[in-house]
Amino acid sequence: MLPCPYRAPTVPPRVPVREVWGYGNIEDMPYNPEMHHRRSIRLKEFDYTQPGAYFITIVAQNREWLFGDIVDDEMRLNPLGRVVEKEWERLSQRFENLKLDEFMVMPNHVHGIIVIADRDNSMYGDKDGIEHFGKPIKGSIPTIVRSFKSATTLRINLMRQSKGLQVWQRNYFEHVIRNESEWGEIREYIRQNPDNWEVDLENPKGL
Repeated sequence: MLPCPYRAPTVPPRVPVREVWGYGNIEDMPYNPEMHHRRSIRLKEFDYTQPGAYFITIVAQNREWLFGDIVDDEMRLNPLGRVVEKEWERLSQRFENLKLDEFMVMPNHVHGIIVIADRDNSMYGDKDGIEHFGKPIKGSIPTIVRSFKSATTLRINLMRQSKGLQVWQRNYFEHVIRNESEWGEIREYIRQNPDNWEVDLENPKGL
């Protein structure tokens, strides 16, 4: 299946898989889109700043249909959806050692693969790279997601004149990609999302 044709041409090319392997202990749970699409399986003691590839899903508050519609199995972004797309693309400019891979804005959620390259430990305030007591760690997946949510929420609320309204669900899903095969499966899952929208778990009008 083809990826969404409405991605801006400025999105960096897909990251070569072999550039990012070699990080330490990661989860053994196999990728399951039906389960992983819906809830976080965040590892309590996992260092989410360490080099590797991460599959991220962020869902709109109340699964509200905000960002566009699926027409003929293709995602058609509305102005709010284009804001989401642009702010995702800007992440690689805002965070050092971050690369963007496959990405898709859907009517009420976002899927994307984020790659963290080798880091300079001196950049991070906590040596183990693990958030303690909610303290943000520069360059970590939670910090990157919070930044994305904050930027999109500000711009979207300005556009719709709805100051203070929550755009995204509080939580989000992330999955540590373990190998090349799994990476390929997740890329294909993201690309096929528009085709599968009628039966998508996040589609409030789904079958």
